[in-house]
Amino acid sequence: MFSTLELSNPWLIGSILNAILLAIAFIAPKKLLTPAGYFHAWILGVLVWGTLGWRGYAVVMFYFLVGSTVTRIGMAEKEKEGIAEKRSGQRGPENVWGSALIATICAIVTLFVEPSGQHLLILGYVASFSTKLSDTTASEVGKAYGKRTFLITTLQPVPRGTEGAVSLEGTLAGVVASVAIAVLAWAIGLIDIIGIVWCIVAAFVATNLESLIGATLQSKWDWLSNEIVNIINTFIGAVVAILLGFLIVN
Repeated sequence: MFSTLELSNPWLIGSILNAILLAIAFIAPKKLLTPAGYFHAWILGVLVWGTLGWRGYAVVMFYFLVGSTVTRIGMAEKEKEGIAEKRSGQRGPENVWGSALIATICAIVTLFVEPSGQHLLILGYVASFSTKLSDTTASEVGKAYGKRTFLITTLQPVPRGTEGAVSLEGTLAGVVASVAIAVLAWAIGLIDIIGIVWCIVAAFVATNLESLIGATLQSKWDWLSNEIVNIINTFIGAVVAILLGFLIVN
């Protein structure tokens, strides 16, 4: 039997909770992850709960559920046009860590810094997911509903789904998504109210820089996969928010 001390251990709680939730998700008719994806999502969930507790976990769950939902918007049409996410939107290990690696690093490093540093790293954690949800939403809504899409470098019209393409519909949806996850983080006490602003700004800057990378570099370098670009994107979002938070405090 587990002792009271063991039952209060966040790492044990995270391990058990994630095992239960992912077991339910695994047997559900609609699969959001590949089998390997479920295992890596379990690791991610344990790390987040162990470091940031239920508040950090609520943010990553919000990102995962909303991100998975928007990926399926207009799926049939996107598949017909050849611009849908592979595996009908199911996430594999590369998607899990492409989206969450930077946030996870921010969460882990909070264990080794002073409270003032923890505040900034948690801001970076939230901004990373705010950035990724903004990017995912902008991309998927733009591909499904974008009436006119433009290459970010030239503003010339291009087909939906083109790397580096942006649309008004997608951009607005991305901003709404970044606001939603930042407000959630504030509502549960993870960031302060000005942190909402920093997360929104960071997400907007990083998402547009990601489009710029897609338009200029991704087709030139084979190693620059979507997952690597996602890591760069979320890194930029986290850094921008941390710098904004640091400069205002100081």
